Amino acid sequence: MEVLREKVEEEEEAEREDAAERAERARTEKMMRQVEVRKEETTLTQEMLRDLEKKLSEIRIPVSVEVPAFTKDTIDISMLPVSYKTNTSKEEQLLQLADNFSRQYSHLCPDRVPLFLHPLNECEVPKFVSTTLRPTLMPYPELYNWDSCAQFVSDFLTMVPLPDPLKPPLHLYSSSTVLKYQKGNCFDFSTLLCSMLIGSGYDAYCVNGYGSQDLCHMDLTREVCPLTVKPKETIKREEKVLPKKYTIRPPRDLCSRFEQEQEMKRQQEIRAQEEKRLKEEEERLMEAEKANPDALHGLRVHSWVLVLSGKREVPENFFIDPFTARSYSTQDEHFLGIESLWNHKNYWINMQDCWNCCKDLIFDLGDPVRWEYMLLGTDKPELFLTEDDSGINNEDDVENLHSWVEQIEISPEAFETRCPNGKKVIQYKRAKLEKWAPYLNHNGLVSRLTTYEDLECTNILEIKEWYRNREDMLELRHINKTTALKTDYFKPGHPRALRVHSYKSMQPEMDRVIEFYETARVDGLIKREETPRTMTEYYRGRSDFLSYRHVDFGPRVKKLTLSSAESNPRPVVKITERFFRNPAKPAEEDVAERVFLVAEERIQLRYHCREDHITASKREFLRRSEVDSEGNKIIVTPDMCITFEVEPMEHTKKLLYQYETLMHLKKEEKLSRRQVWESELEVLEILKLLKEEEEVHTLTISIYDTKRNEKSKEYREAMERMMHEEHLRQVETQLDYLAPFLVQLPPGEKLTRWQAVRLKDECLSDFKQRLINKANLIQARFEKETQELQKKQQWYQENQVTLTPEDEDLYLSYCSQAMFRIRILEQRLNRHKELAPLKYLALEEKLHKDPRLGELLKMFT
Repeated sequence: MEVLREKVEEEEEAEREDAAERAERARTEKMMRQVEVRKEETTLTQEMLRDLEKKLSEIRIPVSVEVPAFTKDTIDISMLPVSYKTNTSKEEQLLQLADNFSRQYSHLCPDRVPLFLHPLNECEVPKFVSTTLRPTLMPYPELYNWDSCAQFVSDFLTMVPLPDPLKPPLHLYSSSTVLKYQKGNCFDFSTLLCSMLIGSGYDAYCVNGYGSQDLCHMDLTREVCPLTVKPKETIKREEKVLPKKYTIRPPRDLCSRFEQEQEMKRQQEIRAQEEKRLKEEEERLMEAEKANPDALHGLRVHSWVLVLSGKREVPENFFIDPFTARSYSTQDEHFLGIESLWNHKNYWINMQDCWNCCKDLIFDLGDPVRWEYMLLGTDKPELFLTEDDSGINNEDDVENLHSWVEQIEISPEAFETRCPNGKKVIQYKRAKLEKWAPYLNHNGLVSRLTTYEDLECTNILEIKEWYRNREDMLELRHINKTTALKTDYFKPGHPRALRVHSYKSMQPEMDRVIEFYETARVDGLIKREETPRTMTEYYRGRSDFLSYRHVDFGPRVKKLTLSSAESNPRPVVKITERFFRNPAKPAEEDVAERVFLVAEERIQLRYHCREDHITASKREFLRRSEVDSEGNKIIVTPDMCITFEVEPMEHTKKLLYQYETLMHLKKEEKLSRRQVWESELEVLEILKLLKEEEEVHTLTISIYDTKRNEKSKEYREAMERMMHEEHLRQVETQLDYLAPFLVQLPPGEKLTRWQAVRLKDECLSDFKQRLINKANLIQARFEKETQELQKKQQWYQENQVTLTPEDEDLYLSYCSQAMFRIRILEQRLNRHKELAPLKYLALEEKLHKDPRLGELLKMFT
């Protein structure tokens, strides 16, 4: 095999030399032809030179935007640990093996680019790429899934392009350094993301390959913003209603079929023309949006993350672009090829052909034919290795691969801030997404999506703003620039239980729709729609089964003011109320719709329809005043009630029933008009509250946020100050056993030996007397409790026959409590007798050691 391999290599070397000679010969001939052509050209005159200079001066060369530099010169390496600046013996051995592996690979595959095995770190020390990964599980639950990890890396870091787009970087910095400076290229992004994903339990790998221009430059101007993609609506299949046996036949269609066919043909022609126009317009837009041809297509180096299926219930393999945090299929056309990939345990080279991008690649890393490994000891089950395979032959070296990178740590402040300087802007196709850190904006704005009509992003269609930590629970504001309609979405917890508020103006009595959280309201109101002349309310879950109320207003006489509904309410013309079915009532007595025609003084009722009927009963009352102009009472007559009953013979309503119903309806009309007036007042109060909240922009701060919560901070400082003062007070007021006796002596006088002895004796005698008094007090309480218990027992013996069960229960309860108290007193007395001598001796020893008496007492003894 070795001889055959050498032969093949010699033949390939000879072919390469012949090809190089032919290329050199062709280049020489081309240069000679160009020289001959130049000789044949005419000489340029002064006028031609001036014209050429003028044309060249008119050319404007676009100045490229400066990218924030992130080089080793900008990194402070003085505080880095020793593992960053030196290599251990095992790391040196690993680098030697990597060099040997690279030389073998270059010898066997000379047409492939060099491997990305051991780039320099920030301290100019070569490190194996697998040891640069530091698997870490972050202490934040939000960073447990791949999408949240990728989004954090994309938001937290600023993209720095590769120095040479055709080659991997010479330096690969540690993730701790990248997090510190919040900058990095695609390899730094992938290293950090892969470390977080492996720590979270994913089977993730860093990939060194080739990507499209948009992918390498993080250009999303030809991508649709994910926030603008509407979810697919599930189409509900309508169940076919079976025709009833006895149904009325529809009338015959007397229209001309010829005319219908001609009309259908005309409509089809119109639709075909419209489809053709739309198709042409779509093709024109696609041509305008199409990117210019990339001269370096397929050569641009890029790094991303590969996640294999299996772990963490990942169903299939997929790619993650760390720049944009978007996931792609392994068949996506943005990824043009793979050179190698690695994780924290091993390094693999792709031996498959990438002529069809990554679509035909098989990611079975246990197959040595498709993926050449560097180290033994891989955990892939499909790999069957022999002792003759190349790589490290000592499996302990693989198991002992340790990362030289420090522990990856993200502070809570950095995790909350996310974006560099708290702000990040992403440009999409016809959209712009802006992100801010929480509490950075005084109004709680954290994200804004602006959608445009054109590709140049000049005409705004709509704006969506997301808020957080608002005291008014505002979560989202949607502004439609075309219709000037604003829609506010609130989280649960608003003082007025608002859920959605759609409006064009904050002035009262204008077009608006207010939706409420029904469970937070007592009246069950769901939605209120208001126009200058109408107001409609929808209800659910009410005890009176009210579901709908529509009010028509008349023109107001006085001018509109802010408190018009209170001082000058709009005149009510008509009130329409609808009710759900009340199963406790028969259908012919359960009102389905009630209409108060206030201006016409009429009341209309429509009842629910019975299941076996096709029409419902109706009634109409003429609402007249109870007295006439002369003060006489008006008698209800049959002509004041117009009735249509489906079954008039079943229930014949008398005149008294009609009178009672009319009186009840008058009360209901007054109640409905009052509720309408209260609804108008509530709208005014809501608008006033929303206006105040919009002006103040109060943000809520958690009590656990000790840095921002001023109230909590002041309270904590006050508590600490009080505790400190209490501690000082306790120290100052600590009992001095000699203080009562030292007061008797003249101030400033020095103690004598006889005075010291006398102070000691007085202090001991006083303490002895206190111990005796305490023992007597406990003994007295013990005897008192015992005597009372004996008296109670004697009383029970005398009155045992006449006692009720309640009295016996009280007696037993008293005896139990008394015995408990006696037992406690007995224990305290015994404990006091045991400790009293010890306390006396401890005080005597303390007096001998007291600096004020100790020397004098020693001299006396």
